[in-house]
Amino acid sequence: MINKDKQLVGAAGEHLVLSRLLARDLLASQAPRGTRKADILVNPLDGGKPRLIQVKTRSPIGKTLGWHMGVKHEAMSEQDLFYCFVNLDLLNPSVWVIPSKLVAKVVTDTHAEWLATPGQQGQKHNETDMRRIMNDYGKNFKSVKPGWMDKYLEAWDLLK
Repeated sequence: MINKDKQLVGAAGEHLVLSRLLARDLLASQAPRGTRKADILVNPLDGGKPRLIQVKTRSPIGKTLGWHMGVKHEAMSEQDLFYCFVNLDLLNPSVWVIPSKLVAKVVTDTHAEWLATPGQQGQKHNETDMRRIMNDYGKNFKSVKPGWMDKYLEAWDLLK
């Protein structure tokens, strides 16, 4: 298996999102490195509201069980903040554009369900700062339906 440089994967996702925003006449630029919350700044030229975007990118190589998140994402639910979840398939890359309030709720609810569900050997799960966001958590998760992300695929109009 090929090891991908995580920083290159992340940069590729950010550049893909930038190109899609610019192609839709949305003024967008990368936020300065290390900026809290935002990877991309969006300022619509038609006078629309400025937006902040955090990009999460996964490579098609290896396990693709959603996108890695953290405990901090449970509290990031500002009205002007959106996530772009990028699946970096080389032939057909995809981007899901989702409001941060919904992401925070899904991350919080699914983590709570995971903690309440016994592990493979029936053991209790231990608390961790790691979270994961996925389009399908499986039949054991009641807080989100399989395919919940589908309506956000390439949903760029949410940023206008």
